[in-house]
Amino acid sequence: MAISNRVTALTGTEYPIIQAPMGWIARAQLASAVTNAGGLGIIETSSGELDNIKAEVTKMRDLTDKPFGMNVALSYVRGSNIIDFVIEQGIKFVTTSSGSPTVCTKDFQDAGISVFHVVPTLDMALKALDAGVDGLIVEGGEGGGFKNPSPVSTMVLLPLIRSHCDVPIIAAGGISDGASMAASFAMGAEGVQMGTRMLACAESPVHSNWKDAIVDSKETDTVFLNQQGRPALRALRTELTAGLEPMGKFNVMEHMANLQELYFGGDMEAAIPLGGQVTGRIDEILTAKQVIDQTIDGFNNIIANLASDYA
Repeated sequence: MAISNRVTALTGTEYPIIQAPMGWIARAQLASAVTNAGGLGIIETSSGELDNIKAEVTKMRDLTDKPFGMNVALSYVRGSNIIDFVIEQGIKFVTTSSGSPTVCTKDFQDAGISVFHVVPTLDMALKALDAGVDGLIVEGGEGGGFKNPSPVSTMVLLPLIRSHCDVPIIAAGGISDGASMAASFAMGAEGVQMGTRMLACAESPVHSNWKDAIVDSKETDTVFLNQQGRPALRALRTELTAGLEPMGKFNVMEHMANLQELYFGGDMEAAIPLGGQVTGRIDEILTAKQVIDQTIDGFNNIIANLASDYA
């Protein structure tokens, strides 16, 4: 059965499961599979390849007739007309990240678009609320990708931010199944965002070597890098990232120059392979539909059992 709450009302989706806006990965092939399965596929902008991103939005129209969203990675699209472009697409849901949402929230809302901003701390959440966002994506430090240099786990961050606001919250970081979705809802979320779990699904465009590395990884097989610099990031442990781990500060972009060879060529040492600690809980490659169906089934079973055993 569909889930009805503030997140599904704003997204127009059957389920409040959002696919993370991973650069070069969150494009039509993956996003349409998530959307067609009842979640919300998101098209990324953090790659900065705006012409390609525009083409991906066109592809989405051919692959699905259901709602989808876009992410605006603010620090990566400065000087572009991406805000106008997003508005022109007629979509109803946008996530913003990597900058202050004050630069675009009103423009999006005036166009009838709901804005959820990604926040890794309470202070940043309060600033986003002051900017007037419609909701928050609360991202714990166990998640993969670019992070705050002082990471806070989802279990601490989510209920903390919920205690300071009443806007709808989507939980991110460590989410991969019904159990983690149920835990997120218990702490105040009304939706979840999945990154690493979607990165490793069948429709993800990345090379199978990366997906296999996620399946084979333990919960201890990520590293937290560049903690004394910006951006910090969480990645899978490889020879490259293990060598970078003792370095408190380095130029991240120097080690992402060959990312196409990693993403689509399968060379796991060519660049930094991002990934969250939840890799330890991912043991097979599923389709996006299988991920979503199993998550919803698990979520429903867990909350029913908890109600029966403890209510």
